Amino acid sequence: MPREPAGWLLAVARRRAIDRLRRAGTEWRKAPLLVVPEASEPAAPVPEDIPDERLRLLCTACHPALSREAQVALTLRVVGGLTTTEIARAFLVSEATMGQRISRAKRKIRDAAIPYTVPDADELPPRLAGVRAVIYLIFTEGHTASTGARLQRVELQYEAIRLATLLYDRLPTDAENAGLLALLLLTAARSPARWRRGRPVPLAEQDRGLWNADHVARGRALVAEQMSRPVVGPYLVQAAIAAVHAEAPSYAATDWRRIVGLYDVLIDATQDPVARLNRAVARMEQGDVAMALSDVEALAGTLAGFSHFHAAHGEILARLDRTADAAIALDIAIELTDNEPLRRQLVGRRAQL
Repeated sequence: MPREPAGWLLAVARRRAIDRLRRAGTEWRKAPLLVVPEASEPAAPVPEDIPDERLRLLCTACHPALSREAQVALTLRVVGGLTTTEIARAFLVSEATMGQRISRAKRKIRDAAIPYTVPDADELPPRLAGVRAVIYLIFTEGHTASTGARLQRVELQYEAIRLATLLYDRLPTDAENAGLLALLLLTAARSPARWRRGRPVPLAEQDRGLWNADHVARGRALVAEQMSRPVVGPYLVQAAIAAVHAEAPSYAATDWRRIVGLYDVLIDATQDPVARLNRAVARMEQGDVAMALSDVEALAGTLAGFSHFHAAHGEILARLDRTADAAIALDIAIELTDNEPLRRQLVGRRAQL
């Protein structure tokens, strides 16, 4: 304990503020390098169809000459402002691995002399998947912070919603743009109910009267409008899952069978292991606990470093009255969790067992 705690906190806060200002200044100085052509070329006009500066930067940085993974990781780092640690957690890889990927992407840009100019309208389509992924992952970090003392970073959630809204307004006929916006709105709608008396509140215990009714209404309307299409993409399917939760008057009244069916569609399209984990949880809530356990244990090799995997594994084991095994799974989840509110929640659940 410092001799003068108040003075110590003030000094740390002042230094933190200076660090943030310096970082912001560096970002603003470097940002034009993404969009300004070589000095020998005339300056490219800013397309009127991408009026927002940050959205232009996202569209510019998601260059099709890079792999999708490299596009997203580099754009999150340079434009999104996320740290390498936060990006690594989003990709379920180590910080060292993600740092190497970002460095390789930078080298490729340099060595191949990839021109970073604002794309014209006909150059946008091959970049849209990367742009959507960046917006989604910014929101994900805002929904549940990967590290620190805050459960969620609401400012990141609403910046992602703002960008998704601009993208949808620019290309409203793209079903995945609508799906992304709907997904973010329906998920962010629960934010006011996720924190009570200094602790996180799981979905099963949330007061649904606190959910943002405007977000829910707009998200559900977007899903209803788009789901009649013959082919739907991953963001729209995830939005449909969120809409099922939003439609239920209570957690107990949730249509888990429908949610499992939507996860089947999502997994067929993406083979995403996190979607498989979420389907297992839905099967547990549906009452098919034995199949849920089989599904989760099949993911052990893929998601061993993912705290939510071990937390879900522990809950499923607890439903089967395998208390000792459930406690071991929760111990691993606690060890892997760097978000303090979530860690406290897991410690509390472990104590219950």
